[in-house]
Amino acid sequence: MVKIRLRRMGAKKSPFYRIVVADSRSPRDGRVIEEIGYYNPLVEPVLVKVDEEKATQWIKNGAQLSDIVKRLFDNAGITGKLSK
Repeated sequence: MVKIRLRRMGAKKSPFYRIVVADSRSPRDGRVIEEIGYYNPLVEPVLVKVDEEKATQWIKNGAQLSDIVKRLFDNAGITGKLSK
């Protein structure tokens, strides 16, 4: 199964994340199929940037959102756009 999930980047105690499409069996920071955005929790306000066209295409092809990515998309107002 293909999932849209986070990949941790950055130094120790200063993380940022890339939103990636990956096989659910691959490790968190392992091989990915495509990078579709990023998330930076350290800035105020929290920065979430996603290529909505790519995200929509992957969801239409059957990719599942992880719980955290789903929450990020909801908070950023992206999920409503993706369901159309």
